[in-house]
Amino acid sequence: MTPRFAPFKIVTDLTNALLVVEKALAETSIETSLADLVKIRASQINGCAFCVHMHVTAAKAHGETDMRLFLLDTWRESPLFTDRERAALTWTESLTKIAKTGAPDADYALVKSQFTEVEIATLSVMIGQINTWNRLQVAARAVHPVQPAVAAA
Repeated sequence: MTPRFAPFKIVTDLTNALLVVEKALAETSIETSLADLVKIRASQINGCAFCVHMHVTAAKAHGETDMRLFLLDTWRESPLFTDRERAALTWTESLTKIAKTGAPDADYALVKSQFTEVEIATLSVMIGQINTWNRLQVAARAVHPVQPAVAAA
């Protein structure tokens, strides 16, 4: 795959603004492990290998297990995910596929059962942000590093 353009080099003001949002999201009450899962799942749906690689690497560095990462695409069929994670992953899929889902009330009710209103809004911004990154990196045909993700300790 050949990259098409380098957004970090040609629209630095815009990519820097996205990085400011990332910094703000990192300082919220959403736990890092959950944020990692959300970012990976949205990136899987959007077919962004660059972002999947980046966020799997980060998740492993934060202590995520190989098995949960292997099963993330099939999280509904696995008992390895908590009710809070399931609600966040449902919301992630709903908002990532919003043209198809319309963010149904049932998905909102599930996320509301596990998160405060502030957390839901934060999670929604987080999902929007990773979808923006995915679209930018897919459009640019960004290529992930070829070394494997960090091995489990």
